[in-house]
Amino acid sequence: KGIRVLEIAGLAPAPFCGMVLGDFGAEVIRVDRVRGGGGGQDSLARGKRSVAIDLKHKDGRDAFLRLVKKSDVVVEPFRPGVMESLGLSYTQLRKVNPRVIFVRITGFGQVGAMRRMAGHDINYIATSGVLSTMVDPRTGRPIPPVNVLGDFAAGGMLGVVGVLLALQERARSGVGQVVDANMVDGSAYLATFVLLGRKSGLFGSPPGTGALDGAAPFYRAYETKDGKWISVGAIEPQFYRTLVELLGLTTEEVPQYDVSRWPEYHEKFTGVIRSRTQKEWTDISMGTDACMTAILDFEEVAKDPFHMERNTMFAGEDGTPRPSPAPRLSRTPATPSIREAQFGVDTETILSELGGF
Repeated sequence: KGIRVLEIAGLAPAPFCGMVLGDFGAEVIRVDRVRGGGGGQDSLARGKRSVAIDLKHKDGRDAFLRLVKKSDVVVEPFRPGVMESLGLSYTQLRKVNPRVIFVRITGFGQVGAMRRMAGHDINYIATSGVLSTMVDPRTGRPIPPVNVLGDFAAGGMLGVVGVLLALQERARSGVGQVVDANMVDGSAYLATFVLLGRKSGLFGSPPGTGALDGAAPFYRAYETKDGKWISVGAIEPQFYRTLVELLGLTTEEVPQYDVSRWPEYHEKFTGVIRSRTQKEWTDISMGTDACMTAILDFEEVAKDPFHMERNTMFAGEDGTPRPSPAPRLSRTPATPSIREAQFGVDTETILSELGGF
């Protein structure tokens, strides 16, 4: 609380960064482009106020700089050079507010030959080396995940981490700084354990041949009798023993690290798990250390007793379930708003607060 964030409207990682900060108490003002016609919505804009400003126009830039003067953080989603071309570089921002923290969320970062290239999550995690580890073990073909890793973990959430670190440092120095939250650096950093884990056999070289990247029968997804799926992740020997006993097998029949026989074990596990429904396996494994859990879709999560007890989801303004903020703080928990911001609806109010508009 007490922190004001200016979030220049963009896609995915920047609004997620602003949403997280807003969920935990920051005042977030989203700077939208001036649009013709009616307003619209952004699924990550809850609890934010919205001001429509034309940053290409002098009056718009002046209004933006006056907002910067009264803000702690500016989050921008553009490729390198865009803010500079608008006359809104960090040099200009810190002239009006030396304490401002300037968060620059990009794909390829602020320096290097690729910095101004277009791209998306798949391109950034490909460039960082991370995508090369996510392969179909049968073909070696890289399989991109949904855009959680690059956009939201490496970009948006590490942007939040950067804000918190810079705020902590500012409390001592009294001045702000630039946070370069780019998705190539971020996804590579998040994959530190994967890179170093190749020496231990947890991750294979080539990818798809290690214990955690698709080859091991004890760490993968299996289809159940009703066409649903179960996840198995029994890495440690004691958990593996529990798993195979639950499947009606013994560790003598299927010794865990007889790697040459993993394909055979996979067929055994597949046959056994297909003999029961997902619910049957969930009931059988509940309360055990077999590391077996149902693979739920979001609709199932919203209705699942475990998640309902924990309030994993909450209802938005339109009644649609959405994930609750994390992590959970005991004394100062997040209080997400259910109000969905509309483009530009707060423009008059926000500009009047500045005076002279």
